[in-house]
Amino acid sequence: MVRVPLSPQERQRGERFGALLRLARGDRSMVDVAAAAGVSAETLRKIETGRAPTPAFFTVAALAHALDLSLDALVAACAQDAEDGGEALSA
Repeated sequence: MVRVPLSPQERQRGERFGALLRLARGDRSMVDVAAAAGVSAETLRKIETGRAPTPAFFTVAALAHALDLSLDALVAACAQDAEDGGEALSA
């Protein structure tokens, strides 16, 4: 299976998403959040650094749950950040 290369916008969206997760994680360790979400710490590391810019929906949902974020708030924060570069997440 050949993967289509990601566009610059898709890579930027992945980087923004990773930054949102880091912000929401706060002082919690990556290992603790990954374990709570049922994903590996390496998976979370790749998402947070933008190396995995298109995680599966259920991974995103599990991380949102572990970080006590609603998916709606996460989407809104990503969209807001994309539109104006403002504060990403305040919830």
